Amino acid sequence: MPETLLSARNLAFELYEVLNAEALTSRQRFSEHSRETFDAALDTARSIAEELFAPHNRKGDEHEPQYVDGAAQLIDEVKPALHAFMDAGFVNATRDFEAGGMQLPNLLSQACFAHFQAANIATASYPLLTMAAANLIEAFGDDAQKQRFLQPMIDGRFFGTMALTEPHAGSSLADIRTRAEPAGDGSYRLKGNKIFISGGDHGLSENIIHLVLARLPDAPAGVKGISLFIVPKWLIAEDGSLGPRNDVTLAGLFHKMGWRGTTSTALNFGDQGNCTGYLVGQPHAGLSYMFQMMNEARIGVGMGATMLAYAGYLYSLDYARQRSQGRLPDGKNAASGQVAIIEHADVRRMLLTQKAYVEGAFDLALYCARLFDDSQTLEDAEQRIQAGQLLDLLTPVAKSWPSEYCLQANALAIQILGGHGYTRDHPVEQYYRDNRLNPIHEGTHGIQSLDLLGRKVGQHGGAALKALSRLIIDTCQRAEPFTELDALRQPLEKLLARLSDVTLGLLGDLQQGRVNSALADSALYLKVFGHLVIGWRWLEQATHAEQGRLAGNPADVDFYSGKLQAARYFLLREVPGCHHDLDLLEQRDDTCLAMNEAWF
Repeated sequence: MPETLLSARNLAFELYEVLNAEALTSRQRFSEHSRETFDAALDTARSIAEELFAPHNRKGDEHEPQYVDGAAQLIDEVKPALHAFMDAGFVNATRDFEAGGMQLPNLLSQACFAHFQAANIATASYPLLTMAAANLIEAFGDDAQKQRFLQPMIDGRFFGTMALTEPHAGSSLADIRTRAEPAGDGSYRLKGNKIFISGGDHGLSENIIHLVLARLPDAPAGVKGISLFIVPKWLIAEDGSLGPRNDVTLAGLFHKMGWRGTTSTALNFGDQGNCTGYLVGQPHAGLSYMFQMMNEARIGVGMGATMLAYAGYLYSLDYARQRSQGRLPDGKNAASGQVAIIEHADVRRMLLTQKAYVEGAFDLALYCARLFDDSQTLEDAEQRIQAGQLLDLLTPVAKSWPSEYCLQANALAIQILGGHGYTRDHPVEQYYRDNRLNPIHEGTHGIQSLDLLGRKVGQHGGAALKALSRLIIDTCQRAEPFTELDALRQPLEKLLARLSDVTLGLLGDLQQGRVNSALADSALYLKVFGHLVIGWRWLEQATHAEQGRLAGNPADVDFYSGKLQAARYFLLREVPGCHHDLDLLEQRDDTCLAMNEAWF
């Protein structure tokens, strides 16, 4: 029976050969775990995803949420699926045993959650948002807020959202207008409008906890004047019971191209002048708090994009093996039998491209999860800081590269199915529609590129960039003993050297005030930087695959050979093409910047 969510063998390779998940059990926090407990959690995730999430993926797409009497109504299958998810402990997978969690490493939690994203990205978005909101309240809320709001979220009774975007401002959070006035009792009264709020209304939980960005009366202009507030859909009494409905209303639902099963809402706060909210942390520091949730969501979006492509890749792979059509170019006899389309070189090219994009992005997402574990549980404080800085640097890549290239993988899956790929008889067209949101979701590709080049590469004196370069060099050095990998290693070394030089020049321009010209092609920079990172992760996979191949386990020969071929594809066909992009960056080509608005 073909796999439909992700390859179990590839997941085991990533966790136990590439990322050495078992080594985490030597750390005190994870000492009660073993590979057996890790695998048990993964098996449970796969089972729930296959049995309760995947079956209603199409139905949720065809019967999107409806606005009925001021509320959002969803199909019936979503709620029991989410209850099974929560009952299995996945909403608290990383929390302490004492808090009812499984105390799993983040690496294993993300690997488990990947199954749900592959099975049904829309339904999986509700716990994704809730877990991120809960983590923010846990990090920055006071004790009373944790008791009133966090504990019910941990218990699975309340769900969460992030309410940032406003109609006039879009991604420009510096221009938000939602206001918060002190009420004199420690609470605040909010008034404003938010749009595109995923999970903003539904009947899946007892309550919805909105994390809302707003301005206080004395707020300075810009991002330094943004505060963060907890705004529940239903007010909560001192004893924890639900009180009256808060002044938060569902103004309407957006009807999206994909990801239709997740409510996308327009919310009005304070239409009756009585929307109660509670300040999180210090005034005017809300955006810095929200960045924790935003970064967590960005990595989640990157993994979601990867898993949509993974599901499409596996489906088109199985289709190509089953579908017979045509003959090979040298097969001139029309009376001979047709061949499976996987025999055609161009179909193999499209499958190999998908494999290179999907498994490269999957490795990066899991590597980032492992970095988070390192930033929290390494014994050495300096090493924890370094891991956190590296994760910060890689976050825009982990969000945006999969969103761009795994979407291309979904397009190739459609292409392999030919005319059938565009019909709703097969899921690949939905995977593409669902994935098309991700280059926009949680910060567009352009915003991520500005963040990477304009902020991240130069932070802390370039410490994270230097650390990344050392890691890439280390991987290249470990690949040197394997002569079969020479052809793969050399393009990566060349790209690293060239990108390092171009980066220094661009940072110099930024330091000298030539900001607009330095950032004009930041999206091109992100593409090259992302290809460098994915190329590095492929060389890392190739090194482990070559070690496994030489170990001589006959059952794994095809698997390791496939890994090496995908690495070969990416490092020999994708990476060298980046040098043209670097030429443009190095020359400060101003074709786009100099284009006059009147010339369009």
